Amino acid sequence: MNDILLITGGTGSFGNAVLNRFLNTDEFSEIRIFSRDEKKQDDLRKKVNNSKVKLYLGDVRDKRSVDTVMTGVDYVFHAAALKQVPSCEFFPMQAVRTNVLGTENVLDSALQHGVKRMVTLSTDKAVYPINAMGTSKAMMEKVMIAKSRNSNGTLMCGTRYGNVMASRGSVIPLFIKQIKEGKPITITDPDMTRFMMTLENAVELVWYAFNNANPGDMFVQKAPAATIDTLAKALKELYKADNEIRYIGTRHGEKLYESLINREDMMKAEDLGDYYRIPADNRDLNYDKYFSKGEGKISLTDEYTSHNTHRMDVEETKELLLKLDMIKKDVEHR
Repeated sequence: MNDILLITGGTGSFGNAVLNRFLNTDEFSEIRIFSRDEKKQDDLRKKVNNSKVKLYLGDVRDKRSVDTVMTGVDYVFHAAALKQVPSCEFFPMQAVRTNVLGTENVLDSALQHGVKRMVTLSTDKAVYPINAMGTSKAMMEKVMIAKSRNSNGTLMCGTRYGNVMASRGSVIPLFIKQIKEGKPITITDPDMTRFMMTLENAVELVWYAFNNANPGDMFVQKAPAATIDTLAKALKELYKADNEIRYIGTRHGEKLYESLINREDMMKAEDLGDYYRIPADNRDLNYDKYFSKGEGKISLTDEYTSHNTHRMDVEETKELLLKLDMIKKDVEHR
């Protein structure tokens, strides 16, 4: 194929996983990586050393740099975002400028350059958001859906996933560091649950959406969950460690559990086996439900959360953790 794929924020964990998935296939003739971090780009250039990968320096906040990289592109995976909950909480307008306005720039540029298909990446924190990062990603989803209604041949869709194990911002690297240094493993709340996905799962979700979406669709992959306490115990057993577990209390902006689909969307979600498809609401303002008529089925529907999905025990969590190369290599040498 002669198709060109663009990955915004492509020097992050997701971008690296996409390169691992597609670099040695014929799905794309060229993969463009767009990001603002020149050090990460230089590291990636040396690591990959492949003429198929083209690196572009720029920021989604700067429409001109987005237009430069978008020229000739067929497909877009939009992963660029501010993702750290605490930093977004202290600087919420930075989250807005990257996650909302930056996404608008990418969507508008894709439309203007005749991109065939675009997938945006969102997070479980966008569902019933209580922090600035989640709120900005929820608005990002709304912007994508609104643009998809008049997309003039550019199919726009989205994915939403939970905690990606060992990615930037995941607690797993922190726990491993504490174990190796003989320090207490710091847990916020032992009963806190999080969805558990590998980076490969995240790539497969985006690829599934890419191949199966209608305009404005959101896709969610069904995923197991574990308590933070179970995760810490599983890591202790894998590393044959006896570190103390210390409970430090919930941090500002954290939820006890995460939701991947809210109650309102579950009412219309389509169960596709391993995935849920949430179709866009494509009605305009000239209808009664915004004003005079209600919906009676919402109270009978449950949201899809890390509390009511399959809950993994320690052995299941260990099995999933061993799918991570960084842990598998560590454990093999112990």
